[in-house]
Amino acid sequence: MKLQRMNRRALALGALAVSGALALTACGSDDTGNTSGDGSSETTQAGNIDCGDAKGQLQASGSSAQKNAIDAWIKQYTASCKDVQVNYRPDGSGAGITAFTQGQTAFAGSDSALDPEEIEASKKVCKSGQGIDLPMVGGPIAVGFNVPGVDTLNLDAATLAKIFDTQIKKWNDPAIQKLNPEAKLPDLQIQAFHRSDESGTTDNFTKYLKAAAPKDWKYEPEKAWKAKGGQSANGSSGLAQQVKATSGAIGYFELSYAKDGIKTVDIKTEAAEPVKATVENATAAIGAAKVVGTGKDLALELDYTPSADGAYPIVLVTYEIVCDKGNKADTLPATKSFLNYMASEDGQNLLADAGYAPMPTEIITKVRETISGLS
Repeated sequence: MKLQRMNRRALALGALAVSGALALTACGSDDTGNTSGDGSSETTQAGNIDCGDAKGQLQASGSSAQKNAIDAWIKQYTASCKDVQVNYRPDGSGAGITAFTQGQTAFAGSDSALDPEEIEASKKVCKSGQGIDLPMVGGPIAVGFNVPGVDTLNLDAATLAKIFDTQIKKWNDPAIQKLNPEAKLPDLQIQAFHRSDESGTTDNFTKYLKAAAPKDWKYEPEKAWKAKGGQSANGSSGLAQQVKATSGAIGYFELSYAKDGIKTVDIKTEAAEPVKATVENATAAIGAAKVVGTGKDLALELDYTPSADGAYPIVLVTYEIVCDKGNKADTLPATKSFLNYMASEDGQNLLADAGYAPMPTEIITKVRETISGLS
């Protein structure tokens, strides 16, 4: 984790050297562009991007989980394709899907695959087709904590479920102490934070709780938080800020937001040792995912209860949601060009240093084939 934080800090410094004109997202405060100090990485990346006939503005919105990855991709892409302006609004998966099905954006980012109702709604904007899921970004959902005097914390699914359902209220609760016999846990109130907006991160986090601790988590997984109690914040960045600022806090967000000193929980599974939230450990879990979408849809089924050593159980995959047919003629060239870059080897290579897991080869190969056939 220390090395990853150093990498992310170096990336942030590199991003400051890039012209602010290239930061074209609605929110740029968490930029994590992948450039070297002399800009050589940007030149190399830009040289491999195929702009084709892409031009004009490309509007997209959705998952805040992938914001840091999108920021890095936009910097590289617009450095080469200067006739394209990419605007990504990280307002949450639910809002992104709504904007897409209402025809406001060319594509959406979502940390959950489209459900049947959303697919049906997409047919109104995809005149001759429907919305499909393209898995593009993976990674661990880190559980960040702020407990004075505690640097390492082990928790299992049952204990996490009780914490986020406000059944465990103090950090020195016997259930937490049992999992951390060497820790000096304070008599401190737990401040559990969840997302206030509809979020695929919430959906995946609660899918993990439901799958791994069904007796202790009684709520069905959804993008909207269902448990009572706790405190809320908007977006992954909002949750991370609250955890960092609040003594006794705990919250869930993508690993790329666990920076500036935020510590993360090691998750106890059936493996011999608790598993750390790292890109490598998330990749081990995502590699076991199965494609369950039909036709051109590449929705995945994740395993939230892996037992293999080093497989981190709380993972998500962010999908880019786009029409398979019926895309708007004026934005289709830019949509295909930008998505092609995201799915390319160069695009995927940006992810690890930004705290994300690249898609396994067999999955991303199918994504590239599907993008080439968009119409």
